[in-house]
Amino acid sequence: MKWLITLVLGALMGAAAVLFFLSKVPNVAAPAALVVAPPAPSAQQAPAASAVALPEAALPIPLMPTMTAAPETSTVETMPHELETLMIPVQGVGAAQLSDTFNQTRGNGRRHEALDILAPRGTKVWAAGDGTVAKLFTSKPGGLTIYQFDPSKKYAYYYAHLDRYAPDIKEGQQVKRGELIAYVGSSGNADPATPHLHFAIFELGPEKQWWKGTPVNPYPVLRGQKLP
Repeated sequence: MKWLITLVLGALMGAAAVLFFLSKVPNVAAPAALVVAPPAPSAQQAPAASAVALPEAALPIPLMPTMTAAPETSTVETMPHELETLMIPVQGVGAAQLSDTFNQTRGNGRRHEALDILAPRGTKVWAAGDGTVAKLFTSKPGGLTIYQFDPSKKYAYYYAHLDRYAPDIKEGQQVKRGELIAYVGSSGNADPATPHLHFAIFELGPEKQWWKGTPVNPYPVLRGQKLP
């Protein structure tokens, strides 16, 4: 009987010890639960996880602007407004028929500095723009020529190798864009078999000398392009 009582008391004391231990560490089992079933990501983490899964996120997206407009504005000047409205001064000739002969060489290696506009002899030559007939002149190289100043007297237009002048044309006369001033020919040193208009533009100096100035290429002007 005594040994039974001792056994029961030992069992009760052991159970009490286990209960006491468990009361002191109530969350011992919690870490195991976290490992087995991790909590769902928070609302802040979810978009990041879905963004990583998007195909676009893995590709580099260029944000730099294209390099087309910048070089043009930095390297190309706007055409002077005095030249913006110039027309091709030979009747029936379109922009596609023009050839850039400005930098070609002529006799003695000199630069041409003009545009040769081929047309049959007697084709009408129009004033390329508004202005004043500054000089009617005949020279050995240019033959029968006209020098015209623009209204601002900043630029001069030179028409050479003419066959003849328009009736009543004279120095000091005001002319309008598209007005008849002469006819295509091959006077001067031009090849008689290739009649054409030798057309030049030059920027006048402060002295406004009709025979002298800084050459401007007529080709981009007459084609409506910007000047380099």
